[in-house]
Amino acid sequence: MTDTDTHQECFHCGLPVPPGADYGVEIDGRREPMCCRGCEAVAHAIIAGGLTDFYRYRTEKSPRAQELVPEQLKELEVYDRADLQQSFVQQQVGEERSASLILEGIVCAACVWLNERHVKALPGVLDFAVNYSTHRARVRWDNERIQLSQILEAISAIGYHAHPFDPGRQEQLYKKERRQALRRLAVAGLGMMQVMMLAVALYAGADEGMDAGLRSFLRWVSLLITVPVILYAARPFFTSAWRDVKRRQAGMDVPVSLAIGAAFLASAWHTITDQGEIYFDSVTMFTFFLLAGRFLEMGARHRAGQAAEELVKLLPATAARLTVAGEERVPVADLAVGDRVLVRPGESVPADGRVVEGSSSVDESLLTGESLPQLRKPGDLLVGGTVNNESPLVMEIEKVGEQTVLSAIVRLLDRAQTEKPGVARMADRIAGWFVLGLLLLTAGVAFWWWQHDPVHAFAVTLSVLVVTCPCALSLATPAAVTAATGALTRLGVLTTRGHALETLARATHVIFDKTGTLTEGRLHLENIELLSGIGREDCLRIAAALEQRSEHPLAQALRAETDSDSLCAENLTARAGEGVEGCIDGQCYRIGTPVFVLALQDANTNSELAAAGDAGADDPTGVVLGTAQGLLAHFSFSDRLREHAASAVQGLKALGLEVELLSGDEAGTVQAVANELGIEHFQARCRPGDKLARIQALQAEGAVVAMVGDGVNDAPVLAGAQVSLAMGGGTQLAHASADMVLLSEQLPHLVAAVRTSRRTLRIIRQNLAWALVYNLIVLPLAAGGWVAPWMAAIGMSTSSLVVVLNALRLRNTPVE
Repeated sequence: MTDTDTHQECFHCGLPVPPGADYGVEIDGRREPMCCRGCEAVAHAIIAGGLTDFYRYRTEKSPRAQELVPEQLKELEVYDRADLQQSFVQQQVGEERSASLILEGIVCAACVWLNERHVKALPGVLDFAVNYSTHRARVRWDNERIQLSQILEAISAIGYHAHPFDPGRQEQLYKKERRQALRRLAVAGLGMMQVMMLAVALYAGADEGMDAGLRSFLRWVSLLITVPVILYAARPFFTSAWRDVKRRQAGMDVPVSLAIGAAFLASAWHTITDQGEIYFDSVTMFTFFLLAGRFLEMGARHRAGQAAEELVKLLPATAARLTVAGEERVPVADLAVGDRVLVRPGESVPADGRVVEGSSSVDESLLTGESLPQLRKPGDLLVGGTVNNESPLVMEIEKVGEQTVLSAIVRLLDRAQTEKPGVARMADRIAGWFVLGLLLLTAGVAFWWWQHDPVHAFAVTLSVLVVTCPCALSLATPAAVTAATGALTRLGVLTTRGHALETLARATHVIFDKTGTLTEGRLHLENIELLSGIGREDCLRIAAALEQRSEHPLAQALRAETDSDSLCAENLTARAGEGVEGCIDGQCYRIGTPVFVLALQDANTNSELAAAGDAGADDPTGVVLGTAQGLLAHFSFSDRLREHAASAVQGLKALGLEVELLSGDEAGTVQAVANELGIEHFQARCRPGDKLARIQALQAEGAVVAMVGDGVNDAPVLAGAQVSLAMGGGTQLAHASADMVLLSEQLPHLVAAVRTSRRTLRIIRQNLAWALVYNLIVLPLAAGGWVAPWMAAIGMSTSSLVVVLNALRLRNTPVE
């Protein structure tokens, strides 16, 4: 590889240039070859920095560009491995992928804005949104254009650290963040108390005539005590401000750092020169109160984000996998589709699957909000994260990792908390301009006071900087949205879109689908009309035996009424849309539509039995049972209304909403349901297009429509409404496109969602109004010299705390 006639060497590192590579940099008027884009970039940087002499006087070739990459960034490349990505990356259409990340170093809403703007600008990144409450981010990218490690490196380049979300590590980060905050708060608190005692002595000495030497000594001691507060306790403010300055942004920590830094430097200079006022008491007090406010806000943020964390923690760490060799305890991450797992009483279900052995009640309250345990038997679905109550269950795994219902819920909740409603985007825009305007205003105030009263100019300027810190403005919306979505999730109402709460609060009309929404969506046997001498129980046993292999809803309803184990049907033949034929003890039976069953009889008998079959022919939800000798029974079915459906409708009306019912069923059935629920406006025999037309007609009149459906047949209608709510369901949930999902399937929770959404919008407006009114009132006072720096520190911290505490009122969502 040393034959330079056939191989070119990289001018930067000396390695061979790959055939066909076209990388080069012009150095001293000559284009020099490079082996890779990395070396080319490094050489460009050296030349652009005016360091061409580096190449003229170097004694050996430079290391490859890859060798200049910090070890931490090299480690990020491991996240590009396909086997590792299976545990935290969800693959979308084609090469589109998404993942949940944890961001370390987030201290305020400005950090969120900076990260979102920086990452979204990367080629190949389709979307990037950060949840300020949990410090989690959701990233979506095109894997052909950019790798995950490159996204993580880009985040590291602006001073933050990102890594794939892991619930255990999230808990560790929360504890680490809390410990660091407590230590910084302790240093600031101790420093403030000591400096305040010295400040009292200095203030008293100024009136009583303190000795100049003692005065200088106390000032130097105050300086020494303040140094740890500045270097350690206040360090996060300076770090955040420096990041903002480097990115040419005006974050909220910029004025904070200017205030603290300027006050300290001025005080230190006055101490050294033994002239002028010192503000060590204001510096330590401002730092302490600001840290105290952020510590309380951090605790509120952690509590508000607990809903998602509680969901993640539902899955156990290990599971009992059943193999040919017996039972083995394995990590849940090692489970695969098809594995059989033993779930003992009191244990959590490790993944999604179906019961193959055993029968027991399962507690789904933390997942769906349903308070009563649900019976699960062979063939029933088990959702990962639910708790087995009574008897051992053997289940077969069907879904693991990112494909489970629990993962889908966490993704949807994450999306809801990271997507910003319109009022939040407006607040972000205001906050950015507010900081810039604040800095300009402060400069103007400083100039005016310097011209008219230079002695007090610095103190007044410091007060203006401190008192108008926009922390409360930036916290106003995310704190409220996170608290509200967390409370609703615990209730069993999953908010999946950021705009849902805001739009639902403004809704004027609620439109319901009938089947699966106002009704249970499961048919029940309503009545049996006996048409021969065979008794009711015998007819049920025969019908259940014929339907033993069918998955039709009518067949399931028949089997639920009796135990068909004592009868065995042979030669079963099913005809789609007609029914089932089979033999029991040598007798041929049919069950299904009247025409299908009557065809079993001869022509002479048909005319005599036609009248008997009329009842079944007029019942679209009914079936008949018969033999060649005649009809035996006519079964009628009905779909029961959901419990508390009537009270939910009345609750919505009490909130001033117009309620309508749109259904594809027959007019008589729809009218009966509407009358029972007290719904005045309803339409029957509606196809999806008809429902959508009705919604569009209401919207043309200025209505804000909330559509409630089962999320399957009503997909176009749900998409057409301003806000849509789908009833919960295992397989539907993973692909839910609705704005909200009623996991609990309890309609009264819809009333609670409307009430909570209105409270959320009201509290957001209260928070924004408080933040703006506070600044409008206090700013003139500070600019006029009536607010001392220590008073400004207390006022700013109190303002932020009021906003957070007001938002936390949303954590309690009663169901009336």
